[in-house]
Amino acid sequence: MKRIYFGTDGIRGPYGGPVINEAFAERLGLAAGLWAGARGRVVIGRDTRASGQSLAASIAIGLRAAGLEPVMLGVLPTPAVACRVRSSGAILGVVITASHNPASDNGIKFFAGTGLKLSDEDEAAIEALLPRIPPVVTALLAHDDSARDLYCAVVGSLLPAGALAGWRIVLDTAHGATCETSPQVLRSLGAEVVGVGDAPDGININETVGSEHPERMAAEVQARQARLGIAHDGDGDRCVLCDEAGGVLDGDEILTILALHALRTQRLGANELVVTVQSNLGVDAAVRAAGGKVARTAIGDRYVMERMRVSGATLGGESSGHVICADLHPTGDGLVAALKIIEVMLATGQPLSALRRVLRKFPQRTSALRVKVKRPLAELPVLTATISALEKELGSSGRVLVRYSGTEPKLRFLIEGPGDAVVDHGLRRLEAAARAELEIQ
Repeated sequence: MKRIYFGTDGIRGPYGGPVINEAFAERLGLAAGLWAGARGRVVIGRDTRASGQSLAASIAIGLRAAGLEPVMLGVLPTPAVACRVRSSGAILGVVITASHNPASDNGIKFFAGTGLKLSDEDEAAIEALLPRIPPVVTALLAHDDSARDLYCAVVGSLLPAGALAGWRIVLDTAHGATCETSPQVLRSLGAEVVGVGDAPDGININETVGSEHPERMAAEVQARQARLGIAHDGDGDRCVLCDEAGGVLDGDEILTILALHALRTQRLGANELVVTVQSNLGVDAAVRAAGGKVARTAIGDRYVMERMRVSGATLGGESSGHVICADLHPTGDGLVAALKIIEVMLATGQPLSALRRVLRKFPQRTSALRVKVKRPLAELPVLTATISALEKELGSSGRVLVRYSGTEPKLRFLIEGPGDAVVDHGLRRLEAAARAELEIQ
């Protein structure tokens, strides 16, 4: 079934637009409640966007109209909501967030009672109910203030008490949902935390800070002589790291470090690391050389988790910084990823600048063009011919990936190859072909 509203990671768009508004949120809540087909609690969290509170209230109104019991958790990271779904026995979880998007956007994500994101089929079934949804009636809502402390206790137990005594860590919370939880956990373990992006005002989420803009974090690490830096996105389900020298690590480096350590300690489930087609080919080479295997999925952390459930893998994620450690909970968690890396640093006695050397990346270039209409790639003969020609030229020494964003009106390009000049030229060819056939904004 084709989905209209749901994308790679929930529903997302400009607040006040045709989709992300209070009236639609009420209808979506009622549709989701009718689809669930059972009575029970639904926990609802949000990030720090100014529009989050009213959208959360609206979707709760729809859920109550379907006979469910919505409970408001307040501002919480996405993984904390997933954790609360499972611990409370709720039948659904909802997060009002647009993740790394600007404050003018917002979005809606759903979790099943297992803490897993809904499947494509589940989302399509909810959408199919929307045309029949009537107006709904406002109702009083319950609140739960214990979810934050529960999450912090669960995540903080990953390291021994006092494990970070004497550590100085720069923490960039993107003016988002992790502003209270991540510093609370790190300080409880003994760390001195230097805050960046920790003053949300409803409109500054992700603004020149966070995982999309790690430059300020990196500068602070060097200026304050910190052990490492951690940068979240707006809802806290991803992170990028910075070593003590100011070098920024992406999700591929984080995953490779964790996978190789898990292989050495015989704790990598199914001996498999799960990544998406976006990850660098160097990840495959490093993991295979260490005796493991790599599986690749479509882009989206829920597709990673689906593969992990099938194979029994315990580690997976995306180059963007979504890292799933399924032995703790089945969703991406930026704080958990950071603590797992710190665990490796403690176990090996090595700084992050040394640990990151395990990954030698293939030369890679990425870019994106903002398009007015997402025409199917099959209808673009110049672009498809260019892709085919590049794939033939690169052979086994590289790859090409062209796809539309699931959350934004963008056509994204990725090319890897044996050298910088090759990938630079290839990217220019791809962009030129796209410009010849698409209306670029």
